[in-house]
Amino acid sequence: MAGIEGGCRCGAVRWRLEAERLPLTYACHCLDCQTWTGSAFSQQAIVAQDRFEGTGPVGRFDLPSADGLRVSHQVACPTCFTRVWNTNSARPGLVGIRAGSFDDSHRLTLVAHMWTRRKQPWLTLDPAVPAWPEGPPSAEALYRLIGAPSA
Repeated sequence: MAGIEGGCRCGAVRWRLEAERLPLTYACHCLDCQTWTGSAFSQQAIVAQDRFEGTGPVGRFDLPSADGLRVSHQVACPTCFTRVWNTNSARPGLVGIRAGSFDDSHRLTLVAHMWTRRKQPWLTLDPAVPAWPEGPPSAEALYRLIGAPSA
């Protein structure tokens, strides 16, 4: 099986995904993602954790959901502060890889948008790409669209 690689800006943190092709990605326009990225949205791929391996020193920030039912574990480089991947207690066995951390990020395909009611007004979305005003109708609906394994 082929390997896909990526890492942080300074190169201290690297990751490898065992996969035949680049995973499909989605964009989230929620306020949390805008704050986390310092940009208009975040873009990520969701992959099976057993096909993913990260190396190097990492910092981790745990963010509980507002209702306290879930925890998002954000992993970043402690040197350059690049957020590289995350896991979430709501989706065990899966990893969310930040699109900008792929070595071949320019080749990624975006196939969905979520939380578009929070998108920046100057951003125009392709009407052919599925979009939801808030989250997708279900995690499974998103996973089917991006070809991710089910949690």
